[in-house]
Amino acid sequence: MGRGKLRIYLGAAPGVGKTYAMLSEAHRRVERGTDAVVGFVEHHGRPRTEVMLHGLEEVPRKEIAYRGTAFTEMDIDAVLARRPAVVLVDELAHTNVPGSRNTKRWQDVEELLQAGIDVVSTVNIQHLESLGDVVESITGVRQQETVPDEVVRRADQIELVDMSPQALRRRMAHGNIYKPDKVDAALSNYFRPGNLTALRELALLWTADRVDEYLRQYRTEHSVSTIWHARERIVVGLTGGPEGRTLIRRAARMAAKGSGSEILAVYIARSDGLTSASPKELAVQRTLVEDLGGTFHHVIGDDVPASLLEFARGVNATQIVLGSSRRKTWQYVFGPGVGQTVARDSGPDLDVHIVTHEEAAKGRGLPVARGARLGRGRIVAGWLVGVGGPALLSLLLTHIGPDLGLANDMLLFLCMTVAAALLGGLLPALASAAFGSLLLNYFFVEPLHQWTITDPKNIVAITIFVFVAVSVASVVDLAARRTHQAARLRAESEILSFLAGSVLRGDTSLDALLERVRETFAMESVALLERASEVDPWTCAASVVTSSGKPLLRPEDADVDMPVGDNMALALSGRVLPAEDRRVLAAFAAQAAVVLDRQRLVGEAERARRLDEGNRIRVALLAAVSHDLRTPLAAIKAAVTSLRSDDVAWSEEDEAELLASIEDGADRLDHLVGNLLDMSRLQTGTVTPLIREIDLDEVVPMALGGVPEGSVTLDIPESLPMVAVDPGLLERSVANVVENAVKYSPGGTPVHVAASALGDRVEVRVADRGPGVPDSAKDRIFEPFQRYGDAPRGAGVGLGLAVARGFAEAMGGTLAAEDTPGGGMTMVLTLRAAAGVAPVRADLPAQATT
Repeated sequence: MGRGKLRIYLGAAPGVGKTYAMLSEAHRRVERGTDAVVGFVEHHGRPRTEVMLHGLEEVPRKEIAYRGTAFTEMDIDAVLARRPAVVLVDELAHTNVPGSRNTKRWQDVEELLQAGIDVVSTVNIQHLESLGDVVESITGVRQQETVPDEVVRRADQIELVDMSPQALRRRMAHGNIYKPDKVDAALSNYFRPGNLTALRELALLWTADRVDEYLRQYRTEHSVSTIWHARERIVVGLTGGPEGRTLIRRAARMAAKGSGSEILAVYIARSDGLTSASPKELAVQRTLVEDLGGTFHHVIGDDVPASLLEFARGVNATQIVLGSSRRKTWQYVFGPGVGQTVARDSGPDLDVHIVTHEEAAKGRGLPVARGARLGRGRIVAGWLVGVGGPALLSLLLTHIGPDLGLANDMLLFLCMTVAAALLGGLLPALASAAFGSLLLNYFFVEPLHQWTITDPKNIVAITIFVFVAVSVASVVDLAARRTHQAARLRAESEILSFLAGSVLRGDTSLDALLERVRETFAMESVALLERASEVDPWTCAASVVTSSGKPLLRPEDADVDMPVGDNMALALSGRVLPAEDRRVLAAFAAQAAVVLDRQRLVGEAERARRLDEGNRIRVALLAAVSHDLRTPLAAIKAAVTSLRSDDVAWSEEDEAELLASIEDGADRLDHLVGNLLDMSRLQTGTVTPLIREIDLDEVVPMALGGVPEGSVTLDIPESLPMVAVDPGLLERSVANVVENAVKYSPGGTPVHVAASALGDRVEVRVADRGPGVPDSAKDRIFEPFQRYGDAPRGAGVGLGLAVARGFAEAMGGTLAAEDTPGGGMTMVLTLRAAAGVAPVRADLPAQATT
């Protein structure tokens, strides 16, 4: 049984018709004979959508009771038992009612797909998890129900349901989306033209990214190497030099001219070990390109122009941005340079921009490495110059050039030896000296064209030539080696400086450190392996793998492994490192072990903190149980004992008083135990609010049932917008705050409860005329088991305000304390206004117009 296929209708905004489109698709499939059923579709009272449900089989929903209210959710078991070919599941980002099998509806959908059932679903762009902050900044509303982007990206088909803002607002005005009493408020708040336009752009860009993934996959499967100009992609070639920042900013300006353009910065590292680029500068450039919305890539390749073009064609780039060469004019004798080579080989479908900068023609910051790690091309060139150069020079001097004399001829041959040393190192230079001395003897020393020397002076001259040539070649090769060593030591010092700084700052994660190792040594994969003891198998603490590499599970599978202690090793795959690189690798390995230990210590410290906090709460709980809970129990026990006593004949008034005492003690016990249970739920993170839109005047009056009549004055204007809250949590939070205010307010002075709208928020202010709290203690009163001042024992366990703040934050609100003008304290409970409901001032009409 294979996995089912997922089709998603992605809405640019609420009301564009994604559910209607899904139902239309269902009707088309049913007409074709497909077994399609409705698992869960919510029409929200929209007549046109409700009509589309006619003729489709609906699987009965499952009823779930939660806080005394019955809710309906999709019955997964019924759908699995019915086993249709296709099931319709609306609102993919929906949060299921507590008590359901899964927390989120997309998890229900995943279960159906695993069972081999195709699913057609819907979701709005504002519910994608990665866009939560962006949507909030646009609309001012934070979406509580979200779905991970990866869930939507894995869909087999995604169809964008879009509509122009003007058309959507007309649909809203006609009453096709919301009820008439909510239309004006929605049009003036969430459904403003600017909001809808921004949401539409987000949906189009997100869908374009998804289409781009399909295109990249198709090009890979069909081996398409030509550039398809479906989208502007700008590749920035970096060398690690200071000009990289200029190139990145220039590419960003080019990308800004075309909407949807993408920037990809790439650094080509040779496969011969440590690079000459500055790791610090590369890190700065990586941060810059990511801040500008681009991506940074590290590619391994010995032929830089070919690797750059291969990368550009692989990502379907349309433009390449390169900097003017930093080489001096005379250095062009060694080749045309990367920029000219890329421009020549790019072809007609890939534009190359050469950008000037301040470092152009000033020479490279690091000398070119020579001697110890010469490439094959350099060595071949050295042998050609060392052997072919003297032969060509002999031909020129004997047939074309004038008779310069033996001394000048020797100097020319000596130049060839020096050139061979510069290009290919010591061995080509020695061969050039030996071969040149033979040619001098044969063509330029009497007797000519013989391997003999008759004049002793010429013997001395040839001997001196060989000695000087060998000496110069040795000195040149030694200088090249020292230059290469200096470049290596500079790179190593920068790396070690980076490691030392990260140790002091403690700001490097293990994954980032392993990625730095991979980039530094041009590897395919890096892993930090450890085991508990010598007999235990190896486990991977962290790893970084490129697309061409494979995960490492044992040190034996790696090309290079660096032990760290007895039971830890840093493993690398990609190539074998020379011994001289292992010194830096050992520093990386030691730092990786330190970072791993630091992460574990941080985790242990956090666990210890939680244990300490739990112990503190348990101690306070024991104290509360030992006294605060026993006090009402003692009152109840005394009253019951008195009533059961046969020695006293109680009057009806006395019995009523004793029964009232029992009821009062039971109420106090119920309140204390309720606060304890609520605090336990908050501490364990099991509070799951069920957010819905409701008016404050439906909840706040119910929260005043536990206070004496006449102790509170209420001012809740009818013009206030609805709030997005959990009614049960809001009622409990307000009740705790009001009871606390009544407790500390002087007798005969009522507590004032008022509400007002402020932007997209609604504030509930509970003001008392009690002793107040100094600023230094305003945050402390919200901690568990805290009672400020001289609160008498039996006045509570100090959990009321802690529970109230916890519930407020669980609903996305806040609870803070302020001073009441004239004395006392005011608790300010801030709540989110419901989406689509415009806040209205008390002196304005309830209906806004657009």
